[in-house]
Amino acid sequence: MSAPHLRHPGEDALRQEWGTVGENALRLDTAATERLVDALNDDLSGLYILFNQLRKQYWTLRGRDVGQVVEFLEDAADRLAELTDELAIRVVALGGVPVNGPKGIREHAPLRIEAGDVYDLRSSLSNDLDGYATLAVQFRDHITLADDLGDEATSDVLRDHIETIEADAHDIEKFLADDTLVRQP
Repeated sequence: MSAPHLRHPGEDALRQEWGTVGENALRLDTAATERLVDALNDDLSGLYILFNQLRKQYWTLRGRDVGQVVEFLEDAADRLAELTDELAIRVVALGGVPVNGPKGIREHAPLRIEAGDVYDLRSSLSNDLDGYATLAVQFRDHITLADDLGDEATSDVLRDHIETIEADAHDIEKFLADDTLVRQP
């Protein structure tokens, strides 16, 4: 039997346990921040999944369509990484622990994780488009939640980035509309 893969430095080193929401310097109500942290962790999980899908596709692209898509995949993954950082920092400001690691990502996953196999470009981009659409809907729901709970800053962060999510989704739609993308039999 293999040793556990998680490292636990010890109770004396623990600052905050995963899944908890503590006091916050923003002086927002703890019940409200618990709901916001849970919602933002759902967003973070989706961003992690989509980021990893884009990177996998970037690494495995081949054929005549690589030039059309490779720059988009690299740039889109960078945008998702920046957004992930901003949302994770917001979770900490709200008194929570950002989703991290496979267990937390699976627990909060709003989208299906693409299998580890390599798929044709059209199928992969179609799956990405579904992921972007799921995140766009979820961001809108979480903007409403933040507004309802009186957290204008969280609402603003999500509003600032929903345009990026939608613009990248639109770019994928354009790629999928292009008949030159290789269709695998």
